[in-house]
Amino acid sequence: MRHVAWAACAALALAGALAVQASPTAVVNEATITEPGLPRTLAEFGFFTDAPQQVPAEGVMPYRLNTPLYSDGAEKLRFIYVPKGAKALAQGEKLLELPVGTALIKTFAFPEGGKRRLIETRVLLHRADGWLALPYLWNEEQTEARLAVAGARLDLVTPKGEAISYRVPNKNQCKECHGLEGAVIPIGPKVRNLSHDWLASMVAAGHLDAMPQDADQLPLWEERDGVPVVKAARAYLDVNCAHCHRPGATASNSGLDLRWEQQDPHALGIGKRPVAAGRGAGGFLFDIVPGSPDHSILPYRMSTTEGGIAMPEIGKSTVDEEGLAVVRRWIEEMAP
Repeated sequence: MRHVAWAACAALALAGALAVQASPTAVVNEATITEPGLPRTLAEFGFFTDAPQQVPAEGVMPYRLNTPLYSDGAEKLRFIYVPKGAKALAQGEKLLELPVGTALIKTFAFPEGGKRRLIETRVLLHRADGWLALPYLWNEEQTEARLAVAGARLDLVTPKGEAISYRVPNKNQCKECHGLEGAVIPIGPKVRNLSHDWLASMVAAGHLDAMPQDADQLPLWEERDGVPVVKAARAYLDVNCAHCHRPGATASNSGLDLRWEQQDPHALGIGKRPVAAGRGAGGFLFDIVPGSPDHSILPYRMSTTEGGIAMPEIGKSTVDEEGLAVVRRWIEEMAP
């Protein structure tokens, strides 16, 4: 179902352009991004001309990721706002250097009764003292989203028909994925995970200083069968696991470094014994046993939703069968 979100992104870009033409005076309230305080409603930011329909306001750019993070099959609608008079800076394959006043906006939605139900909108605000992550929960009427500092639990049904208890993270839980060396940072918009066409549109709109040079691109997830399995699997692990499994992040003590740029087989888990997996190891001896996914800890932990074993630990309540299949095939094709 991930292709639904990607198709929607193209439609959103057109809708955003039409919205700007229809409402040229609609602007983002930049003070809500940069000044102290926690806006109580999503509407206070002014990110949308029509929030329930996710029509972006002037200067708010929709985007997609080549390989997206799995979240129980949720449709994700992503947007970025760069403040007037400022530009993001391109840095090779790494995260764009986003100026103070930037906002990253991501709405999660599930199908319900033949319609799209908005569940939550998460915002990352770049203030002078760093990034601030805030979750906003949509009401049943789908008319507004209010700040949910304490998070929430919702009973939902995924696009595959699985009943889940969906967790809206509380304000502090955002750090579990977005934390690096004690600070909150963005994790999605790496240059390598953004299309060249979108980056060019950001340059043309004056939101990006220049096109990145020699940036290696992650493959499009919907085209994963047409690329070497090592690229599809490494891209999946980079997006879904490396924000925790990297130096300085919350799971750095595991010794795994699953970032795309990591080339050391041992750091990737190949022939590596777990540091402190406990029962999460499933009785297996190595994170990855070349040629044998059935004896490897990494796919074992990806294949379950049991607490204390499942990986990732948060952000999903179901097994990503497509992602698991790609990682298993990568391990199968490794020379023993």
